[in-house]
Amino acid sequence: MMRIAALLVAIALMLTSCGKAPSDSKILEQDPQTLKAGIESKHPATYYILARKLMSAGEKDDAVFWYYAGQLRYRYHLAANPKLEPSGDPALFGALSEDVGRPINEYAFGDIPKLAATIDKVLAWDDSNANGFTAKTLAPEQLEKVREGLSKLKTKILAEKDEIMRKRKEAGH
Repeated sequence: MMRIAALLVAIALMLTSCGKAPSDSKILEQDPQTLKAGIESKHPATYYILARKLMSAGEKDDAVFWYYAGQLRYRYHLAANPKLEPSGDPALFGALSEDVGRPINEYAFGDIPKLAATIDKVLAWDDSNANGFTAKTLAPEQLEKVREGLSKLKTKILAEKDEIMRKRKEAGH
């Protein structure tokens, strides 16, 4: 828990320093509705903060959606900007994916068909919403590869559903 708190403070500081944080710079204090407002134009780390808050509030299905939307947007941001400082966004993406993603994925992988449907919803949401942080026109080929990767994940988990469920049962989930 302490590691997550430190990570979230680092996110807030990074967002503030890159000029992408909300004007009041109190992103960690914002409620989910405030975080969702205009999220398509916010730094992808915001999606992770939102997902974590939703998960903590028991809104687990919404947390899964926003986590995967954040994954999609963050992966695209990194692919479209390959010269980013490795200790900045690339490192933050890895840390967020591990710290915020682990509990969300533990929940999400408990119902593979629901996760697959959520991935479809994320792809549809992304398709119908502009990306005001990393414009879709910046690197359309990279965007298509990232979207394809998420689609392939859906196909893989559906194909391996029985094995995933067996392993979860063995692990006590």
